Formats: sequence, C-alpha cells, structure tokens
Amino acid sequence: MDKLEFQKTANEVRKGIVTAVHGAGAGHPGGSLSAADIFTYLYFVEMNIDPKDPKKKDRDRFVLSKGHTAPGLYSALANRGYFPVEDLPTLRHLGSYLQGHPCMQETPGVDMSSGSLGQGISAAVGMALAAKLDNASYRTYTLLGDGEIEEGQVWEAAMFAGAKKLDNLVVIVDNNNLQIDGPIDKVNNPYPIDKKFEAFNFHVINIDGNDFDQIEAAFKEARETKGMPTAIIAKTVKGKGVSFMENNVGWHGKAPNDEEYAVAMADLNKIAEELGGAN
Repeated sequence: MDKLEFQKTANEVRKGIVTAVHGAGAGHPGGSLSAADIFTYLYFVEMNIDPKDPKKKDRDRFVLSKGHTAPGLYSALANRGYFPVEDLPTLRHLGSYLQGHPCMQETPGVDMSSGSLGQGISAAVGMALAAKLDNASYRTYTLLGDGEIEEGQVWEAAMFAGAKKLDNLVVIVDNNNLQIDGPIDKVNNPYPIDKKFEAFNFHVINIDGNDFDQIEAAFKEARETKGMPTAIIAKTVKGKGVSFMENNVGWHGKAPNDEEYAVAMADLNKIAEELGGAN
C-alpha cells in the first residue's frame, strides 16, 4: 500500500467512525479518529490476517486496550472486509454484533473483549508469552490510550513483558493528550511516557501517529527489534479529520447530531476530494 492509498483508506475509516457513532447516538469519536491511521496501518499493511478466516491459527493478534474506541476498530475491520460497512450504524443497537466495547464472541476479527482500562495490555502480554511458549510465529499488537496508562495494571504488564523479553509484542500508545477530564498532564500527568517504558526494558519509538511515513518506519523498526518488546508512542490529534472535533475534549464521548454529522462528513468528503476521490 502506497502513501496515497493509505491516506484514502484512513479517510474511509474515519467516515465509518463518524457514521457508526452518529447511528448509535453515543460513543467515543475523538479517540477513534485520532487512532484511525494506526488502525488502518495495522489492518491493511502490518498484520498477517485473513478476513475470510478470522480465527486462523497463525494470524497476528490485536487487542484494543482502550476498548471505548471500538468505533475505530469496527470501521477498520469493516473496510478490511470482515463484515459489511453498511452495518456500522448499528453500533450499540440492541441485538447488534457491534457493541459499545469489543466482544470477541460477537464480532468477526476481534481477538479480545476489552473496555476495562488497563486489562487489554495484560491480555496482549499473555498472548505474546503464549506464542513464545508454543514457538508460534504470530505477533501481538495492543493499542492503549494515554489516559489509560494512568492505570497501575498497565505498568505491571509492562514490567512482565520487559522481563520476559517479549520481542513479538508491540504496544502502541495513542498520545492525543486528552482524556475525558481534560489534558492528561493536568489530570494525572503520565509524562514522560517514553522514559517509563524504557525503564521496563522496552525499545521505544516516538512518532507522529497521524503520519504514514513515520508509522511505516516505526513498525518496520519494531519487527527488527530483538530481545525486548517495542512501545510506539504515537503523538496524535484527538478528533483528527473533523474540524470541530480536533483537539476538543468535548468530543471524547458523545455523538454528533444530524447537523454536526453533515458537517463532519463534509469535512471528510473534502479530504477525499483533495486526495483524488474515495478509495
């Protein structure tokens, strides 16, 4: 996938996020949009996966530790072919297989149920350890929020991963600097994030998490890293792509009304036009 194709695909993923949250009348668009480029790279470039065989034994695993940003995961999965894009507006509806937080029993392509912050990374560490014990080839990826890393369980998992030298594990932190109560450095200040992971024997890479070239280089570097897990600290923009949501903490956890939805889709359609049309 070249850079232009990636940008077009990421924009389609963002459209799916906005459509899903609007259809639900609830949800978390801000952190889903900030991580859309990460979701896109993982599912369209990085991971060894097969939408036609979601449970294949040697597939790479992904755990959305910040499970409230399920709209981002679902849009990536739908655009990758795991289920119809047309189902995205059923998010959070009664009887839908697209619930507010990922459910591995219900949704094709979801490797781990998540939502309770801090638990996803622990599950991912367990998967990576299992691969080592089984001499399996699959890699495990997990995406955390920067507010989420205020949970103590995150650092217990990081300590274990570093101690066990799990070089088949990649931890990505979506560092958009905003959590539900405001800027993370004003709430509980987990900075410096990179130094903390380094202290637990991680190879750390700092990137612009909304830039294709830096994302691509980081994941290639992670694959080449041996003897230690990798942490990618991805600096992103909350609400990326939607003008009135960008860097606006008010869009951490609410849905656009019909008028706001129209503006959001107009923003994303404009981006699509600038990129030369939809994918």
